[in-house]
Amino acid sequence: MESRATSENAEQVAVTSQPRSRKPAEERREEILAAAAEIAIEEGLERITLRAVAARLGVRPGLISHYFPAAEDLVDEAFARAATIERERFFPTEGPPLERLAHFVQHIDSGASWPLARLWLNARHLSRFTPSLEETLREQDALDRSRLRAIVQEGAAASVFADVDPEWASIRILIAVDGSGSYVNSAGDLSNPAQVRFVADVVEWTLALPPGTLAATP
Repeated sequence: MESRATSENAEQVAVTSQPRSRKPAEERREEILAAAAEIAIEEGLERITLRAVAARLGVRPGLISHYFPAAEDLVDEAFARAATIERERFFPTEGPPLERLAHFVQHIDSGASWPLARLWLNARHLSRFTPSLEETLREQDALDRSRLRAIVQEGAAASVFADVDPEWASIRILIAVDGSGSYVNSAGDLSNPAQVRFVADVVEWTLALPPGTLAATP
């Protein structure tokens, strides 16, 4: 009996000695999503578990399940968060359309977009078995297309780009991005100029820009 009491006291001391951090619910939820998005980018969506997120934040798994009872919801929202952050890097909202388009293309050509390309490949594969993730993919794809469509539309209106259908052009360009990104998991050399410049070539051809225009734009 005495031994049991001693053990219980030790457990109580261990629990109470741990620092407790009480944060507003919305702040805590955002913190969880940010950690899950980091795991998604670094390791893949399959590695998002309650334990993995809890370990990254230094909290107990029960706290994560309090905000996300279904792990599937956390995976969906983590992907959406990562895609949203990258969208802001891809598509500036300020500046001339040609400059914004060049930023988008050079972000891809430089390899800066590879982590997200891996994530999209990962998500497209998993979405075959997860309807909710498939819906999230469709939503994020539509948002990317909308942002790109706005740039194309503005450039065409200013006669900087050819007078093309903005939706048609945006779909074609994003297909080129996906095609280029499908090689990011390859162990081979991805520095071949024909491969590096593929997206730029497609964009310039689609919008009737002189070859090299996007690479030459600061």
